[in-house]
Amino acid sequence: MATPIIDFVENCCNSKVSRFFMPGHKGKGLLGFEQRDITEIKGADYLYEASGIIGESERQTAAAFGAADTLFSTEGSTLCIKTMLGIIRLMAGDTQPTVLAPRNVHKAFIDGCILLDINVVWLYPQPYSESICSANITPQLIENALKAHPDVTCCYVTSPDYLGNTADIQAIAKICHSFDKPLLVDNAHGAYLAFLEENAHPISLGADMCCDSAHKTLPCCTGTAYLHISKTAPQLFSKAARNVMSMFASTSPSYLLLQSLDLCGDMLASGEFAQRLAELVKRVDKCRQKLTSLGWALCGNEKTKLTICAAKCGHSGTELAELLRQYSIEPEYSDREYVVLMAGVYNTESDFERLENALAAISIKPPLINSFPPVVPAERKMSMRAAAFLPWESVNVDDSLGRVCAMTVTACQPSVPVVVSGEVISEDIIKIMKKYSIFQVNVL
Repeated sequence: MATPIIDFVENCCNSKVSRFFMPGHKGKGLLGFEQRDITEIKGADYLYEASGIIGESERQTAAAFGAADTLFSTEGSTLCIKTMLGIIRLMAGDTQPTVLAPRNVHKAFIDGCILLDINVVWLYPQPYSESICSANITPQLIENALKAHPDVTCCYVTSPDYLGNTADIQAIAKICHSFDKPLLVDNAHGAYLAFLEENAHPISLGADMCCDSAHKTLPCCTGTAYLHISKTAPQLFSKAARNVMSMFASTSPSYLLLQSLDLCGDMLASGEFAQRLAELVKRVDKCRQKLTSLGWALCGNEKTKLTICAAKCGHSGTELAELLRQYSIEPEYSDREYVVLMAGVYNTESDFERLENALAAISIKPPLINSFPPVVPAERKMSMRAAAFLPWESVNVDDSLGRVCAMTVTACQPSVPVVVSGEVISEDIIKIMKKYSIFQVNVL
């Protein structure tokens, strides 16, 4: 298969060219990989006008995902999310766009809406999850919301969510299109979905645009991501994508990260990744069955993620994560209720055996009582953009009751909002902030 970016860099590395171009290390730096770290010299293409080696690599990747266009990002899904919103801003023309979205969005979505002055109609499914990381987004909820808010510009969904729950994207896409509304999907955790035995990627299920964090579930370096545009999406999406992306991105993309995407694209196109993924899915399912037989409560339906409901088993998630670290196991995430473990195609059999043995040795206790409120709708006092750019003061959360949130407060990780700019802070919101160890908040 082709690796055009890799081949170009290899040629640069093998040449005797004196480097009178950036970066300043001149291929001889302190970390050992600097020889491969080039910039946009002649023949290296330009990421936001890709027509050469980058364009060739992107086209190969788009074909592997079944997309009309795939754009590389070296600034994660954060850049892709802002690009999607920028395209929606452009589509709306002179009117202010309104996006329909569940509350468990990533901070990048909030920041993009603030910068672009986009209004959001928040979805609060009932019953709402006790975790800010997850939301039970159903097709019926989307349909009801589109009927109630006919003027929305598009619908935006996070799937899979951070706890490993996936929405029915195919049904949601059909509903959105019946209302003539595009569907955007934050698929940051689901790049691998296109390579399952049954393709479950948002682009294949009807989404118009989606972002994938290649580094989360594919063998890519941190910071790599894709913006995919569907073959059935409005022509404006493909036409405007590169220009809009360049508005938010650095003009100096990392060629180390582009090489990672290039080599991964070759692995995807060759079928090697799909083969390894099939083996991984079987091993994760076997591990899930083993943990369940030991008495551990699990949640989520994602095929490569194991989410342990620690509180139901008598441990806080943070406590269980510390216990796992004693067995040399590092989880992806933990909070009061959950521990999230993300598996990949390069996890070994010994990794899974270590996890199973550790959880066999850790005792299960009576469930912890959850005294925290679920996520509830907040009162909005002003627009997100207006609140974010006004002078603010930082106060203790106990002193924030009734104040208006200035800059959005997120639980980090996973950078999901607890209270959004412009919203009034209530007693329930204060309890949720404390739940996620947030003790200072910026208010107006």
